[in-house]
Amino acid sequence: MPPTLGTNVLGRKVLYLPSFFTYAKYIVQVDGKIGLFRGLSPRLMSNALSTVTRGSMKKVFPPDEIEQVSNKDDMKTSLKKVVKETSYEMMMQCVSRMLAHPLHVISMRCMVQFVGREAKYSGVLSSIGKIFKEEGLLGFFVGLIPHLLGDVVFLWGCNLLAHFINAYLVDDSVSDTPGGLGNDQNPGSQFSQALAIRSYTKFVMGIAVSMLTYPFLLVGDLMAVNNCGLQAGLPPYSPVFKSWIHCWKYLSVQGQLFRGSSLLFRRVSSGSCFALE
Repeated sequence: MPPTLGTNVLGRKVLYLPSFFTYAKYIVQVDGKIGLFRGLSPRLMSNALSTVTRGSMKKVFPPDEIEQVSNKDDMKTSLKKVVKETSYEMMMQCVSRMLAHPLHVISMRCMVQFVGREAKYSGVLSSIGKIFKEEGLLGFFVGLIPHLLGDVVFLWGCNLLAHFINAYLVDDSVSDTPGGLGNDQNPGSQFSQALAIRSYTKFVMGIAVSMLTYPFLLVGDLMAVNNCGLQAGLPPYSPVFKSWIHCWKYLSVQGQLFRGSSLLFRRVSSGSCFALE
């Protein structure tokens, strides 16, 4: 769908891509409400497999007892705890991602069939057969590397940022003072507030870091459907990429590394070009 002309907060005329709701309304008009749930089955199976994998790994490789990090720890000790915890999380995430990625590829291809009105990928089992026949075993893992890199960068970035904020900016020393503050009737209330701040800090850092790692998700999903026989992954809708690095460079030049990251005000970058019928 082509961009539309609008104005920004400064009153200047700019081009905007259709929003999430515009696309959703169009899909409902073409396929009905069921069209909004293309690729749902393999996506649910992918999430379930990922959850089961992580649970099984925790049983086989139980994590060591990790003490809570506080500002009482020196920098070397507290950082060592965070590195140990993050390394364990990274191992579980990478293994679960690799096992569930084939189902994610099938889910993405089921979704983009809407563009060319195709029905090549219908059921999970039939899709597995088609991919294996046409692309071999590697066909199930296209786009895996950028997804893995995105997961690794997200985990380390989120945990390290949250650690430095929680350990060195959030002070819980008042918990050692009997009665806390002078008018506080609950001696542990200050400590509870520190714990609450720590939990929110990691949540906020997760949102911030996920925005920075969005290009990895975008490139991985584009590679999952690129040159797979569907119109959405072929010219004029998309170039044929040699590798995920080629895809990344192309999006960077076009100014589209963050395309789709916003639900509403999706401004067109100056370098973008669109294939119009």
